[in-house]
Amino acid sequence: MEGHTHITEFHKRVKLAGVLLATGIVFGDIGTSPLYTLNALFHPGEVVDPAKALGILSCVIWTLTLQTTLKYILITLTADNNGEGGIFSLYTLIRRYFGKWSVVLAVMGGAFLISDGIITPPISVSSAIEGLQKIYPGLNTVPIVIAIIIFLFVIQQLGTQQIGKFFGPVMLIWFSFIGIIGLMSLFSNLSVLKAFNPYYAYELLVHYPAGFWLLGGIFLCTTGAEALYSDMGHVGRNNIRVSWIYVKITLLLSYAGQTAWLINNGVANELSPFYNIIPEVIYVPSVILASMATVIASQALISGCFTLVNEAIRLGLWPRNRVVFPGTMKGQMYIPFFNWFLMVACILTVLHFRESKNMEAAFGLSVTLTMLITTFLISLYLRIRRVPTLVIVLISVLFLAVEISFLIANLQKLHEGGWIMLVVGGLLTCTMLIWYYGKTAQDKLIAKEGLSPLILQKLKDLSGNEKLRSYATNLIYLTSSSNPESIEKRILDSIFHTPAKRADIYWFLHVHVTDEPYTLKYEAKALETNDVYHIVLHIGFRVEPKVDLFFRKIAAELMLKGELRYEWTEEKKYDSQDFGDYRFVITNSFLSYDNSLPYWRNFLIKSYYNLKLIGVREDVNFELDASNVIFERYPLVFERANQVNLERI
Repeated sequence: MEGHTHITEFHKRVKLAGVLLATGIVFGDIGTSPLYTLNALFHPGEVVDPAKALGILSCVIWTLTLQTTLKYILITLTADNNGEGGIFSLYTLIRRYFGKWSVVLAVMGGAFLISDGIITPPISVSSAIEGLQKIYPGLNTVPIVIAIIIFLFVIQQLGTQQIGKFFGPVMLIWFSFIGIIGLMSLFSNLSVLKAFNPYYAYELLVHYPAGFWLLGGIFLCTTGAEALYSDMGHVGRNNIRVSWIYVKITLLLSYAGQTAWLINNGVANELSPFYNIIPEVIYVPSVILASMATVIASQALISGCFTLVNEAIRLGLWPRNRVVFPGTMKGQMYIPFFNWFLMVACILTVLHFRESKNMEAAFGLSVTLTMLITTFLISLYLRIRRVPTLVIVLISVLFLAVEISFLIANLQKLHEGGWIMLVVGGLLTCTMLIWYYGKTAQDKLIAKEGLSPLILQKLKDLSGNEKLRSYATNLIYLTSSSNPESIEKRILDSIFHTPAKRADIYWFLHVHVTDEPYTLKYEAKALETNDVYHIVLHIGFRVEPKVDLFFRKIAAELMLKGELRYEWTEEKKYDSQDFGDYRFVITNSFLSYDNSLPYWRNFLIKSYYNLKLIGVREDVNFELDASNVIFERYPLVFERANQVNLERI
């Protein structure tokens, strides 16, 4: 209860440092969208129609109001899972009420959000670096962009707590800068402010030729709203809400200033409208500042992807990758496999599209799908919170109407490159669903056996049988069972089958990764005092799982409290620690050849085992000392092969 109160207070607090942090890491993606949004809507050499320019500005204003402000800032941020946000946290809140079918929605939303993480660094960095082409016409920006992306991913393993201190101040300068130059340009044509009237948006979408299809480019102004929700646990709900007031004002000024320039100039050129409104005297520093802002935006999105994948691992939706907690910043994490996967994917994206204007086709489609799924999930959450049905229907219809319109407009980008992000999102979705359902199928077929008094007595007898060679003082089995009254049959087979493993004490240790981020507790039950113990270790999903260290602490505490006593032997006086040596036994299954399976089930199970190859073993995941680990493999039989007539000659 104290933890919940602390989380509530954390989200209620509004501090200058928190607002600055929110400005730095939450709004990076949406804050760099002025670099490329209008550039995607006006082609070089196009004669600017004021009706089109004002209609687009009106659509941008109301998209930021309805999608970002109303949907995410005011409504979605209320849905936190013990302080954490993001689509998987939202799924955690509703899964117990709406069954397992909701997992498909969550998986799709998460997959397409990761796809967004692949396209955002290339388009953001490219759009900033392309500003150099005004000074160096014909400059090939691809090598520079790739170099920045490689640098960005290489430094992840070092931790970003040091450079993270500069995120807030740099982004505050960035937002102030885009707001000021936007305001300066706006003074040249204040009439663009009439775009605040939604009538101009209506005119564009309904009456302007092919106006509706411009929504595909207009949507770029709100990309980053989904990532905003994921970062709630880092900076607090109210800090995000307060900082958004300033961020939104500067964004609107930037878009209004660019629109004023477009109407005044009359013709769009090769350079983004953003760079056209920058005074010559500060042009080079502006390109440098824009590059810094895009790097920060990319960094925030990469960190968001790590958080997303870590939650997917916790929910059993992704293979167990190694999660590292570099530096000292609370909750900061680094996932090596995913870091290098994202880096390679980003580099391939740059090599394929080469310029930001080409990437715009692939950008937006995956985020639109994620936003649609979030709308469905948030409507289910509001139902759990007993919000009146009429209110839920009105909210859902409003957001679905907006997002389905964006989706239809974005679908025209399929042949221009949008299909790439759909393929990536589809592959990630299939990977997660195969892992989830494959693991579920495996878990159902793992035989359990009750720890009856007879078995416990047998373990006690084996422990005290000094005629057998001691296998270890402490023999620790990692078990999937949180119930102290039953255990996997394979563990008992491992202990009792020849040669029997004699240990002074048998430990059955279950690691439970909790929905709370920073839990670190344990339950201990003596099934046979000084002979058999069952431990449940509750670890928050943002806590480094140092299971080896935690076990030693638990054993020492049980000894201190008198719940565990080691019998003194002659050898004990030479032990370097009070409780003797210990061995972790990890049992892994493999699909037995003695199986007869339907094709689809055979494909699912084999795919699940193949996906294990991209994960890490439990000893690495739980940070077990390699010298204390024993591996055992056992065959898993789903269905015995049919009897065959084998004839002797």
